[in-house]
Amino acid sequence: MDPLNGYLALALVLGLAIVMGAAIPQLSQRLGPKSINPVKAAAFECGSDAIGSARQPFAVKFYVVALLFIVFDVEAVFLYPWAVNFKALGWFGYGVMMLFASTLVMGLIYIWKKGALEWES
Repeated sequence: MDPLNGYLALALVLGLAIVMGAAIPQLSQRLGPKSINPVKAAAFECGSDAIGSARQPFAVKFYVVALLFIVFDVEAVFLYPWAVNFKALGWFGYGVMMLFASTLVMGLIYIWKKGALEWES
């Protein structure tokens, strides 16, 4: 028995991916529509015409809210497996999770007091 037989399926999938990666753009170029007019060439997004520059600066608050969302999303990611294994972890697991959650609650209180969640300022 050849030890490389297990890699045959991987080689086939990789080869198919390479062929498709080259063929799809070529077919699109050859078979796609070629008529260009000003309406098709105009910038269009979300049902509205583009107005103004695309290089407008965003307020820092958007980034702060995005970072806060990521932090509390990561908390939810850690909370789910803990809840599934709650009985197996026992009191030690409960204490560690309460320490983790209290750290995040203290962070939430801190950013709340700093006004990071205020939009009208």
